[in-house]
Amino acid sequence: QVQLVESGGGLVQAGGSLRLSCAASGRTFSAYTMAWFRQAPGKEREFVAVINWSGGMTYYADSVKGRFTISRDNAKNTVYLQMNSLKPEDTAVYYCAVDSAPYRFAIRSALAAYDYWGQGTQVTVSS
Repeated sequence: QVQLVESGGGLVQAGGSLRLSCAASGRTFSAYTMAWFRQAPGKEREFVAVINWSGGMTYYADSVKGRFTISRDNAKNTVYLQMNSLKPEDTAVYYCAVDSAPYRFAIRSALAAYDYWGQGTQVTVSS
């Protein structure tokens, strides 16, 4: 049984920082691409960032590029999202997700590429 547990969300002022963590179990973590998505109230879930199974490739949504950094520690089965220079429009529930296939060459930003999701962690940025 695959489990993903996010943590690290909270309330922060604009310009502040947060670091999200996602602890994974039930799959060979080091073999799978991991991604972060977010969903704001009344909006569809959207891609934020992705990191491939080795950690050597990353890709970001334009809206967070230069402010957010995705990383992973395969020894700890954990993926991180460092969020700096936060804006009110970053307010959302943030979800981590695991790719449906191991050792995938191409990293993907589509929701359909990921088959397990965490429960989400709320990030609120006040102006």
